[in-house]
Amino acid sequence: KILNDTQKEALVWDVERGAPNNIPEKPWQTCSCIGGWHYNTDIYKNNWYKSAASVVKLLVDVVSKNGNLLLSIPLRADGTFDEKEEEIINGIGDWMAVNSECIYSTRPWHIFGEGPIAESDIAINAQGFNEGSYTAATSKEIRFTQTPKHLYAIALAWPDDNMVHIKVLADGSEYHKGRIKSVELLGYGKVKFTRTADGLTVNLPADAKRSVAPVLRIKK
Repeated sequence: KILNDTQKEALVWDVERGAPNNIPEKPWQTCSCIGGWHYNTDIYKNNWYKSAASVVKLLVDVVSKNGNLLLSIPLRADGTFDEKEEEIINGIGDWMAVNSECIYSTRPWHIFGEGPIAESDIAINAQGFNEGSYTAATSKEIRFTQTPKHLYAIALAWPDDNMVHIKVLADGSEYHKGRIKSVELLGYGKVKFTRTADGLTVNLPADAKRSVAPVLRIKK
């Protein structure tokens, strides 16, 4: 934690409960927890756990920035998790079952994202402690990952009007100069899109299952 550039040559930088607002050259990690670092019955009773949606948003944000998420699930004294934690774990697993290809074996894109949070200067406090800014994101917040064949654009919420608008993929964009051949919503299939000088607009089908973070697979 709190490493200088020389130390980062030998050690992995850990950001506690937070993330930088850029793409560090070297891989890094954030350590976070759905509750407290140790099991706390007050957190359980007062429903203070992170939701599965909040964890997914955090995961996507971190991976888009060349990072890894180390997530702690605090256990009871007998080594088991409670039913509320189980629901959160299952929720994360449900999202990953459909969308894991935008996480595993991907690399950062030219930029990590766009949106009010991405375009804000959100400072790290001491060794971290700024993740709340990211988990409260709306559908205007987009994060990117890529493989050699595909670009993934992940909205950090399902838009109320079923329309995802991505400014940086506008016609003639410096980040994607070629033609966009197709757009697919993971878990559904090909979807309609339009590309203008204002951006790429994607129609999410009304009959698609609403995801906490819909993933668009864009063929390069």
